[in-house]
Amino acid sequence: MLSELEHYSTIALYSAMIVYSIAFVFYAVDLANRSGDTARQASRGGEQQAAAGGGVATLTRTATARAETRPPRSRSLRIGFSLTVLAFVLHLAATVLRGIAASRVPWANMYEFALTATCAIMLVFLVAQLFIDLRFLGTLVTGLVVLFLGVSKVNYYVEIVPLQPALDSYWLVIHILVAVLAVGFFTLSFGLALLQVLQSGREAKLAAQEPGGLRFLATLPNAVRLEDIAYRLAIIGFVFWTFTLIAGSIWAEAAWSRYWGWDTKEVWTFVIWVLYAGFIHARATRGWRGTRSAWLNIIAYAAVIFNFTIVNVFFKGLHAYSGL
Repeated sequence: MLSELEHYSTIALYSAMIVYSIAFVFYAVDLANRSGDTARQASRGGEQQAAAGGGVATLTRTATARAETRPPRSRSLRIGFSLTVLAFVLHLAATVLRGIAASRVPWANMYEFALTATCAIMLVFLVAQLFIDLRFLGTLVTGLVVLFLGVSKVNYYVEIVPLQPALDSYWLVIHILVAVLAVGFFTLSFGLALLQVLQSGREAKLAAQEPGGLRFLATLPNAVRLEDIAYRLAIIGFVFWTFTLIAGSIWAEAAWSRYWGWDTKEVWTFVIWVLYAGFIHARATRGWRGTRSAWLNIIAYAAVIFNFTIVNVFFKGLHAYSGL
């Protein structure tokens, strides 16, 4: 019975990856359509300028401003988002079935943590749409999730095994739950920071009356708006990551009779906390705005990925057996 549930979990996971991949294609088509629409708008603007003798820079900035305020409603985007919802349901089913088959929470090793963390990323992405339209991040989010799931399934998959005594604690549930939620918010913040860097470069070129780079960027929020959203999401993620440190310390005291032991995983968890604290503090009190702020955000997220991959695989420590 348990082996059948694990089999169904694998089927649901592969199905989710396929649907995520199809959604990725539709999101990519939407970006291509945006680029085409922007090019046509620029062409019409140029024709109007030639007829009326107006300024090219003025028309370009006007067209860009209109595009940035127009909510995207393309058919490709709607299909991509609908497929993302379907894929998330399959992804969630795969995670739940793995947990039922193991008779425990499904995050006792690197494979299960990746399964749960990517599910949390998609959950945060979908719930965020209730408050602000971030569907333009669909290509990045679905692409990252498929990549993470594929690498985890190929390299980190393990058969279901009982929990080791040190992991058999409700503090593990709290510790990992807040960690995966933090990763979800950090991922969205990272995606927005990447777009902010690209958008800042485009806006600088437009100000210098040069070609404006990637055309689809004209349909996205401006760099200031992207930075503001990324900052707010990073703050939420930082709060969850702070609870990750606290719960992890309490769990460590229960498992190993000390709150802090300078284990490699503990150190890198603290490094991530410091990086995001520095990013939030620098932007709030030191006036770090623009691309400097975005790059600090990107570096902090790179530390999150480094913590899960390189640290777990190549550094030995008390967390090595669990992949946490």
